[in-house]
Amino acid sequence: MQLENKPTSITLQNFTTESGAFNAALNLSFQVFGPELHTAPIVLVNHALTGNSQVVGENGWWNDLIGANKTIDTTKYTILAFNVPGNGFDGFVVENYSDFNTRDIARIFIEGIRILEIKKLYSIIGGSVGGGIAWEMVALEPKITQHLIPIATDWKSTDWLIANCFLQEQILRNSSKPIEDARTHAMLCYRTPESFTAKFQRTTNEELAVFNVESWLLHHGEKLQKRFQISSYKMMNQLLKTIDITRKSASFEEITSKIEAEIHIIGINSDLFFTANENKATYEELKKYKNKVSYQEIVSIHGHDAFLIEYKQLHNLLQDIF
Repeated sequence: MQLENKPTSITLQNFTTESGAFNAALNLSFQVFGPELHTAPIVLVNHALTGNSQVVGENGWWNDLIGANKTIDTTKYTILAFNVPGNGFDGFVVENYSDFNTRDIARIFIEGIRILEIKKLYSIIGGSVGGGIAWEMVALEPKITQHLIPIATDWKSTDWLIANCFLQEQILRNSSKPIEDARTHAMLCYRTPESFTAKFQRTTNEELAVFNVESWLLHHGEKLQKRFQISSYKMMNQLLKTIDITRKSASFEEITSKIEAEIHIIGINSDLFFTANENKATYEELKKYKNKVSYQEIVSIHGHDAFLIEYKQLHNLLQDIF
């Protein structure tokens, strides 16, 4: 049993993005948890915007869901997690972020899987932009996995999401405190008015003479600023904006009808970013010609971030697959 390791790097040579940008060398780092590779079914976990390959362990961002005897049990499954190149977790940054789109990252992850000699994954699971990368991966390689589990995401970025990513980029370019300010705006999209009401009840922080919601937002901005780089934020925001499995490609039906995986779509009823209605529409479309597709919903006041909050519900929705 290999429970946890430090990030390992592989270098991809001569990678050309879809936009035609040539990269002589790209660093792709990853971590493996649970049984060693090739000794158990492999679950690929794709991280979201500020996440990384550290899915379990002391600073694991998905500890509640993944681990020994948890929903995704690391005594039964090998967990593989790549770092999106440029997310900064491995010290590697990408300055030419606008040259990349979500499909490029999917291609990079697929190449990583080939280098690791993995023939087939048991599942690809990801929330938000991580789920978008998962959609792009199965669109490119329809046989790559047995299960596709996109959570709080969709196969395309909507106009509303693109608009928010555009504002994020403006803040990152123009603010004197770019990471803090962009994060403050992002938190308003990740949560909902109801979530804020329940959490803060218009209370104030007497000491600082501000509303608690304000000090909470400032705290989140400062916390992210300490561990995240502006180039990483720009890169991840660019990926959130460019999810689209049909870009310069075939129709949605043509692409998805080839996917061999069982598709388990999990939406969030209050998600402001990837709305439940968009998810349901995707499901209704797929259902016309696929029998291995399901739609389930997390019910929460917390909005998009509910995939990081509502673990009991997530457990109930996923336990049959794992």
